[in-house]
Parts: sequence; C-alpha cells; structure tokens
Amino acid sequence: MNPFRLVLSLLFLVVLSLPTQAHVGSAGVIVQKQAGKYQLLISVQPPDVVPGTAQVTVFVEKGRLSSIQGRPVYFFEGDEGAPEADPLTAVEGNRYQGSVWLMESGSTSIQLQIDGPDGKADVVVPVLATSTATREMPAGTGAGLAVMGLLLFVMLVTILGASNADGVTAPGTLARSFRRRRLVGMGVGGVLLILVLTGGRMWWQSWADEYRTYQLYKPVPLISTVKPDNSPGRAGQVLLTMQPDTTGFHNNWNRRRDFNLLVPDHGKLLHTFLVRVPGLDAFAHLHPTRRDSLHFEARLPNLPGGRYLLYTDIVYRSGYAETMTDTVDIPAPNVMAAQAAQRTSDADDSFIVAEPMGVKQEAVGKLHLDADMVACGKPGASTKLADGSTMIWTDKPASVLDAGQLYTLKFAVADATGKAATLEPYLGMAGHAAILRSDGTVYIHLHPVGTYSMASEQLLADRIADTTRHVTQLNGARFRDSIDTYLSQLKGQPALAQNAGMTGMVHPDGINNMVTFPYAFPRAGHYRIWVQVKRNGQVLTGAFDTQVRD
Repeated sequence: MNPFRLVLSLLFLVVLSLPTQAHVGSAGVIVQKQAGKYQLLISVQPPDVVPGTAQVTVFVEKGRLSSIQGRPVYFFEGDEGAPEADPLTAVEGNRYQGSVWLMESGSTSIQLQIDGPDGKADVVVPVLATSTATREMPAGTGAGLAVMGLLLFVMLVTILGASNADGVTAPGTLARSFRRRRLVGMGVGGVLLILVLTGGRMWWQSWADEYRTYQLYKPVPLISTVKPDNSPGRAGQVLLTMQPDTTGFHNNWNRRRDFNLLVPDHGKLLHTFLVRVPGLDAFAHLHPTRRDSLHFEARLPNLPGGRYLLYTDIVYRSGYAETMTDTVDIPAPNVMAAQAAQRTSDADDSFIVAEPMGVKQEAVGKLHLDADMVACGKPGASTKLADGSTMIWTDKPASVLDAGQLYTLKFAVADATGKAATLEPYLGMAGHAAILRSDGTVYIHLHPVGTYSMASEQLLADRIADTTRHVTQLNGARFRDSIDTYLSQLKGQPALAQNAGMTGMVHPDGINNMVTFPYAFPRAGHYRIWVQVKRNGQVLTGAFDTQVRD
C-alpha cells in the first residue's frame, strides 16, 4: 500500500474514534446574541469528566448590567429540579467569569440570569454534560499516597494489637503472654484490614469499569454507502445511504439512542457534510430523507470521485445534539454518465468544487499553508461565487490566528459591479458555515448566533418554561410519524415559514450583505472554512483557508 494512503487510512480511524457530540474536536459552546437590551458573547467550556464544573465566560458587548447568575437545568428534571443559581464574578469592565457544577450526564442547559439598569434577561445555553475522558493519577502523587497508606496500615495494625493485649491482659501477667496476645491481635487485625482493602479495591475497579463502559461517551457508529440509484427514472444517479449501527444497544444503555425521537433543526431532520480528502477541495451540504427509523438517504450532486469524510448532525427530542461520522468512497464521474443532469434530494442541498489546500513540494502528502490567508488555495481575502458575486473575509485580525482566542469571523458579499449584494435567509439564518481542520479531527457547523443547535436551544428553553418535574415517555413510532408528517408539510411552505417561531433564528447584523460567526479555534493547525449564503434563490458557497497557532 502507498505509505501516504496508509497514513490517511490510520488518520480516518483516529477521526472516527474522537468524541463526536454536536461537533468534533471542539468541546466548547459559543453564543453571541441579543438578550433584551444586552448584546452578549458567551463561552462555556463543559467538563470532560462528569461530575465536574463548566467554565462560563460572558463578554457584555452592549448594555449596562450589575449581576449575572448561572445554573444548570437538565432536560429531564426541568426548572423545578434545578439547583440555585451561582453568581459570576466581574473580572474586567465587560467580562464575567464563573463555574457551574454539572452533576449528571445528559442533555443540559446553563441558564444565565442577567440583571442591571437595562432590565432583566435570561439566556439559555445548550450544553452536553458527558464524560469524554479518564483521569490518570500522577506517578508522584500515587507514590506519595502509597507511602502514606502503608504508614497508616502499619499504625492501625499496631494499635489493634496493642488494644487487644491491653484489653485482655490482667496486671502482673507474664510478658510472654502479653506479647503473644499482641501478635495475635495484630495478625487478625492485619488480615481483616487486607480483606477490607481488597474489597475496596474491587469496588473501585468495578466502578471504574462501569464508568468506562457506561458513563464515558461513545459515539454511535454510522454505516454509510454510495451506490447507484436504481429507482425508475433515475438511471445513472448515485444514492448515499446512512444507517446508525445499533449493535450492542441491548446491553449498553450509554450507547443506546432512540432514533425515532429525532427533531428537525432549521427545518431539516439531518444536516450531512461531505468533504473530499486530502485536499478538502470538494464540499457538499446535504439534507437526507428518513425512510424508516434507522435508514436515511440522499441523492448526491455531481461531486468528483474520491474518498470523503462524512459528518451528520442530528438533534434528539431531549435537546441532545450529536454528530455521527464516517468515510465514503464516491466513484469518479465517468462511472456515472447521467449524474451531471441529476437533482439532489432537497432544494436546499448545495456543493462546491474548489482549489485544494496548498501543498509544499518537499512535504509530500502533508497539507501546508503559508502564513498568509488564502481563498480556495489562491492568495487573497476574497473568492468568486457561482453567480459571479464575490465573498470577502473582512476584518481578519492577523495573518495567523491564535488557538483558544474568541473571534468574530466576518464575511461580506459584493455583486459583479462591486456593490453590496442583498442576502436572503438560508435555512432561517443569515448564513451557515462549516469549519474543518486539514486532518479532519476538528469539525464544527457554525451559525451567526454560535456553535450550538437552534433546535436544542428551543427544546431546552421550552423545558425551563414547563413546570413539570419529569418528562412523560413518548411512543417512538407515533412521534416519528408526526415529525415526518410535519416535515412533509414544511416542504411546501416558504423558507421563512419553515423556521418561524424557533428561538434564535433571527440574527440581524445591520448590514444586509454581511454574515458573521463567533468561533474559537480549539488547537493549532490548518483550517478550511466554507461560508454559505443565499442570494436570488441560489445557495452560494465560499471557501477560505487559514492557519492557527498555539
């Protein structure tokens, strides 16, 4: 096997093994939105071990406030079962920080209660409280505790022996009898202590095994295939089919999911992204159709052949958002003679074929970018869109960005004459973006209001408003049928009506040709950003590359 292809195959296995909740390789939640008279930029870093503390940072971009309090609200406990709110501390003039304890795993929200001269407001931040890591004790700490434990063991055995001898020996008894009773007491006490310590170790080991087996997050594997569509009238078209792998669901509650309880986000049940590797030069954003509880399919656009990374975003009725990943091989176009004339499954599906990310000649098989930003592999801060307009990455703070730094990524669109181009809502928002690290280990689906799911926010906000302590169990089959009926009705409605009433779907920028996205790149590397907007009824996609350093 070609060494480069071998490295890629191993890399794909690494990508599929990463924790994949609402995104891949980027655990934090970022929210930028208007709440009453306040404009806020919120960052929440959930713990990777639960119970643990989530670190909350709030930047007050607009408005006068005097206090911010935060508390966790779990979906299944609701407002009535939530603890008291803890205050956040004012660190600087416009920055507040604090910790919020997350004691249970599951779909959670952190409710921020804001008070000040400009009134009161609440913000609900969807958070996935899941354990994604294990903690190893440092060798030095373990050695120190072992020495202290041994000392305590010897002291306790000595005390047991002495108390046994003193308690049963009358004054004037021979010293030999005293020593014998003392040794017997020490021996019996030592055996009992060893049994207690052995039992404790067995209990601890069983608890650790249970944590790794049931509490540690494990993504649901996805089985994806690409095959010809043999349906009548679709000769030559290609079908993507996806099926969650439910193997082991019956004996592991942590892996179990009820795929009947999926809910639409932005009017779509699934959002699937395909990216060709290694150049990241082909990209598609699709919305597969559900055929039954476990089978989903979408007709592919005219993508070039090759291996693709696949990311599928879903949201459950509890507000729990998850990304399922896989890799698929798409045959070259010459194998699919009629593919160029086909239509995708959904009117909002889109794709783009761009220049690959730059590769240095002396670094064969290694993706590389110069320090300067490039657009579709070419120097510059702008890229041409399919309708002849131009997308510009404006106000980039530096040629190389810093990992962990909160940025507002701003993109503007100008028509062929250079004038501001009026944009239309795309899936209920001013725009959408997908960001991918060059090796596929970081993926995020971005919105102008942040890195979270709008459907999750709506479900968790509604749950807080509901005073019911416990959620009633639903009939999965009936729920699935009602959602499918609802989606069928949505397809015949205008785009604005499809997303009406969903919290956070309106994000005014004040500039009708600009779309912004708050984001913090989680670690160093080379990244490609796909920005999607809609103009004159057409979905347009621009591709930009950037480098990030630690």
